[in-house]
Amino acid sequence: MSNLSPTVEDYLKYIWSATEWSDMPVTTSRLAGDLGLSPSTVSEMVARLAKDGLVEHRKYRAIRLTEEGKAHALMTVRAHRLIETFLHDKLGYSWDEVHDEADALEHSVSTRFIDAIDDLLGNPAFDPHGDPIPARDGSMVAHDAFLLSKAPSGRYRVLRVDDSDPEALRQSSKLGLHPGTAITVTDGSVTVHESTVGPDSVADIIWVVADPYHDQDHRAV
Repeated sequence: MSNLSPTVEDYLKYIWSATEWSDMPVTTSRLAGDLGLSPSTVSEMVARLAKDGLVEHRKYRAIRLTEEGKAHALMTVRAHRLIETFLHDKLGYSWDEVHDEADALEHSVSTRFIDAIDDLLGNPAFDPHGDPIPARDGSMVAHDAFLLSKAPSGRYRVLRVDDSDPEALRQSSKLGLHPGTAITVTDGSVTVHESTVGPDSVADIIWVVADPYHDQDHRAV
């Protein structure tokens, strides 16, 4: 994929992904906590990334990717999400199984391989969880989504289900809450396929957009 080490790629991917669906700044303490590493280890790596021109960081401030760092991060994100989609669509993996496999494979495949998977799959815009897949030029489909837990009464369509917790993914699937599913929220109750479900356990991992939302790349798992 690149001449960077898997560890560096993981840092860049994490920094980018941490702000994709959240406004919380990425700090060294947040990195250390989320990655399960010591603050000194993270500080040392961030200093190295800054020296190599991949991030911008001043002490006690948020870590930001440079344009070069962002380009590398998006390459890794693209590989990860296309591998997830290939495993799900072509090899029969369930959507709660693909994340770890993609994590293991994303650093060991070439750009040519990833582009070939992209073409084989028909250049999908979203992965099985509803995360947008960066195109070859790094562009992605724009969205105006927000958490189901914050949705007022109205009609919506599920855009994305956070894939960080496999058990929550399985629970979401049991409730019928997949990317592309039409739902109705009425005074906090959620109706899916004419059945009322209690999504309290997964409401904070599901992102929705106001209906109508027409995107053929979103499909149920």
